[in-house]
Amino acid sequence: MGAAGAADWQSALDRARAHAPFLARGLDRQPELAELLLAGDGEGALAWARRRGEHENTGLALRRERLAHAVALAVGDLAGAFPVERVMRELSDLADRSLDCAISAAIRRRVEDAGSDGFFALALGKHGAGELNYSSDIDPILLYDPERLARRERDGPGEAAQRYAREIVKLLSEVTDEGYVFRVDLRLRPASEVSPLAVSCNAALSHYESSALAWERAAFIRARAAAGDVGAGERFLKHIEPFVWRRSLDFGAIEEIGRLTTRIRENYKGTQKPGPGFDLKKGRGGIREIEFFGQTYQLIHGGRTPSLRVRGTRQALDSLAEAELIVREDADMLGASYDRLRVLEHRLQMVNDRQTHALPSGEALDAVARLDGLADGAALVAELERLTENVGTRFDQLLETTTSPDRARPVAEVKAGLAAEGDGRGAELVDRIENWLNAGYRTLRSTSAREAFRAIVPDMVAALETAPDADRALLRFERLLANLPSAINLFRLLDARPALLELLLRILVFAPPLADELGRQATLLDTLIDRTALDLPPDVAELAARMRRTDPDAPYEKLLDRIRIVTGEQRFALGVQLVEAAHDPLAIAAGLSRLAEAGLQVAVDEASVEFAKVHGRIEGGELIVLGLGRLGGEALTHASDLDLVYLFTGETSTESDGERPLGATLYYNRLAQRVSAALSVPTAEGALYEIDTRLRPQGKQGPLAVSVESFAKYQREAAWTWEHMALTRARVVAGSAPAREAIGTILEEVLAAPRDAEKLREDVLAMRAEITAHKPPKGPLDAKLVRGGLVDLEFLVHFLQLREATALRPQLGEACRLLVEEDLLPPSLTDAHDFLTSLIVSVRLFAPDLVMPEGPSAEVLAQGCGCAGPKALLHSLRQARQSVAEAWQTVFEQELEID
Repeated sequence: MGAAGAADWQSALDRARAHAPFLARGLDRQPELAELLLAGDGEGALAWARRRGEHENTGLALRRERLAHAVALAVGDLAGAFPVERVMRELSDLADRSLDCAISAAIRRRVEDAGSDGFFALALGKHGAGELNYSSDIDPILLYDPERLARRERDGPGEAAQRYAREIVKLLSEVTDEGYVFRVDLRLRPASEVSPLAVSCNAALSHYESSALAWERAAFIRARAAAGDVGAGERFLKHIEPFVWRRSLDFGAIEEIGRLTTRIRENYKGTQKPGPGFDLKKGRGGIREIEFFGQTYQLIHGGRTPSLRVRGTRQALDSLAEAELIVREDADMLGASYDRLRVLEHRLQMVNDRQTHALPSGEALDAVARLDGLADGAALVAELERLTENVGTRFDQLLETTTSPDRARPVAEVKAGLAAEGDGRGAELVDRIENWLNAGYRTLRSTSAREAFRAIVPDMVAALETAPDADRALLRFERLLANLPSAINLFRLLDARPALLELLLRILVFAPPLADELGRQATLLDTLIDRTALDLPPDVAELAARMRRTDPDAPYEKLLDRIRIVTGEQRFALGVQLVEAAHDPLAIAAGLSRLAEAGLQVAVDEASVEFAKVHGRIEGGELIVLGLGRLGGEALTHASDLDLVYLFTGETSTESDGERPLGATLYYNRLAQRVSAALSVPTAEGALYEIDTRLRPQGKQGPLAVSVESFAKYQREAAWTWEHMALTRARVVAGSAPAREAIGTILEEVLAAPRDAEKLREDVLAMRAEITAHKPPKGPLDAKLVRGGLVDLEFLVHFLQLREATALRPQLGEACRLLVEEDLLPPSLTDAHDFLTSLIVSVRLFAPDLVMPEGPSAEVLAQGCGCAGPKALLHSLRQARQSVAEAWQTVFEQELEID
């Protein structure tokens, strides 16, 4: 209840008796309730109303409880004690209780003492959102599980379910001397024109997965398991989540949403301006337009932004503002307007308990206004004029974004227009594009696909005319068309978001690996629509949370797909950030590393759960993953594999406790294989990473996973110098905090152990000579293998780390900086490290053949590395190599030749 001093119960009762015949009769029929309300005891009145539902005759009990609630809520509302959200919630809760009671009663009449297992009601619309209006219908969907439904032995499950459905509708809707409970409308059920009143779960699932329409998706935004077997209802809704919340933007569905929004206006034949006959629900700027405003954005963006998956209208508007999809001022204005319109809707319905939304005329309009506390009908109309104009203007803007004129023009018409303007280059591009329509691409065979493609031709020609390398863009666009199984959604996306077309052409021109990814999965382009597309990835914990199964009952294979989807989208976005020079390549490399680390953690956790279903667990033991190389150093590129070492804790003599127990060593070796497969085996969503485990103790000859004790013993007693060099970049990427601490201690002890400096020097130089002989540079931009490149820099840093037992950081750049601070390396080496690392990150995307690209691509590569142009890049590369060579001469007393 609101503050006692703010509520005016006497005025509310006076207005109710003077202007609302239904409320006046209700107060007269329930004098005890009227006394509670006069005393200002709103909560006591609601409690009294609930007790009215305590009667052995279900129909009588429900009707008496409903009448008592209707009067108590109305007077509390008029008094200012119950805000509109409280009124709507109480009405929705009453509907839940009534529906649940009716389900139980209907089943027990047929099967004594039976429960409602296997039979449930989904609440949709305002009921589902907890926003039921004062005299509303309810629109449930009644579903049943034939295997669990209580029924008489001679009744088939379908027959029994229909009996229950008919009885439920009668119990709630039939008008008796005591009135009615709720009018029930079952027309929102799947395929309502042909389906029975209660639909089996399997039939409903089949409908939603194969033949449901866009309006049904919109209806399920607010769906809720409300009555009966609520647990089964929640499981059903979880199962159809992919139908409602689609990760890939379906522009066919968005077009249908646009048509729905247009039909809202077209189908309303009443007056469009507030006054007698104006419909608060359907009129311009009314309740439905606010609801649909929020739902449209939810349908478009909710698949990718879980925070938008809310049922209430006010919550939806707030979540859209928080996601920066609409401005906060619009959310607040629409939300406040919604509340006020719902209050006035309730006033209309309180008068005679009728499901009406239209303003009456004459004295009746004055009565509604005075019931609300206004002077007269004119004051009410004036308020509505201001309110609906604001709402209607915002809805107009929504219509402009979800509907557009038919832009598909014949290609010849586009070409003729360009020729008339004297644009020869544009006409030439149209000729090339026109050939695509006759080239037999499967993506352009259907009429709808060809129309969608023609719609983007003008924008494509304009973008190509200003593209840095139009011929290359065309070639790669052709390859995209050839590789995609379907492109109609891509065409519609580009038509709806023309700015994306320019970005797509830049990707095709400058980043062949990203173009190849798009050829395999065009929906990756959806990621660029979000405002966060150019933000660096969050921390490992948040990325891992996105990758985990949202449904604990989902199969393991779905989890593997989930890891690939999140990783693929984020990796693609990071590539686009390189194309757009949105972030330093070093930050991109760190983002790629967080992404891989998150995937590893989820793979370890989920593979462990799956493995334990058969083999159980080993008490006191766990699998730990060490990342080495670029993963350990948090500097992955788009082409990096993952260098991993698997360890396990606990006693090797122990055995797992499952149905098929395994000894510890075999257990963790098989589990490690599962983890590697989780990240490397292709699924429907593709493969993720190449996994390299050759840095484990004894290399290929040794087991995949070894105990922590065995690892420590090997590193202390048997490891080669090159293995300790590799270990300088090791860090735990998956494992508990105690395990991380224990392994950190082992790594520090091993790396800080005293060494023969001359023997170390000889080993390092011999290893570098071996690499030079067997792994020559693959191109002039091979910043890793060219002399004076990253390998030489790594050898310098690792040699000094081991010789001096200092700067033991797995991040190469950080180690380099610490060595500079200790005067063990010259300051120029930090700049050399940053440049060489930036170059290797960039060339993996822009020049995967490690040869300087031609034309504008070279400019983009240079820009990404912080250079003024290709010549400046080559100069910086030589300068960095020279710095490394000079340091090599100083540290190793050996000349390093730079060609």
